[in-house]
Amino acid sequence: MRFSRPFSLALLPLLASCQVFNDKPTDPVIAQTRLQGELSLNAGQLLFRPCQEQRKFVLKDDQASGLSRDASSLFSAGHSSLYVDMRGQLSANSASGVDGQFVPSQVYRVQAEGQGCGDINFARTLLRASGHEPDWSIAVSSQGLILNRPGQEPLALPYLEEQLPEGRLNLSSEANGEHLELWVARQRCVDSMSGAVQHLSAELRLNGKVLRGCAYLGGARND
Repeated sequence: MRFSRPFSLALLPLLASCQVFNDKPTDPVIAQTRLQGELSLNAGQLLFRPCQEQRKFVLKDDQASGLSRDASSLFSAGHSSLYVDMRGQLSANSASGVDGQFVPSQVYRVQAEGQGCGDINFARTLLRASGHEPDWSIAVSSQGLILNRPGQEPLALPYLEEQLPEGRLNLSSEANGEHLELWVARQRCVDSMSGAVQHLSAELRLNGKVLRGCAYLGGARND
């Protein structure tokens, strides 16, 4: 049996609607926001205030991020407020005196000491690593890296970056008579001097000497 052309065209909207109806629904993408700010404790509840803001959010931590545990340890040491850098989801909360709630999914850093919200270089920093005994620190940007050591002038070096499986990174430089390799892995790391918790462990190999420490991604890099 043959259909006339007008009748065939009339079937097209119906077929299209059946196709749309049969498609599997897609899960909505949950927006994630990276924020830095002050963490305080009020009546056993964690409150978060973003840098340069007056808004306050109740922190809802399901323990998966580890933030409640790490914050509790630092508060127990006598600190009244902490600096935290984290990514998560903002949403409404009906509690009085707050502007909503924040559920963290990734904590980059929580600390009681340091520049915190006053770090003017944070937005341009790709990676920062540091360690002790002896003290050392490395700040990485798109322009190069700067190695700082006590009693020595800051040393600016170009570098090559290699991305490895499981989120690991290797930065290397052979310039100005220095042989430097910085290995970074996604592993919770506690600073041995300050108690600050960072989301990356670091190993610096400098001219054959191995130094260990912690690291975190700066504001110019979110992966």
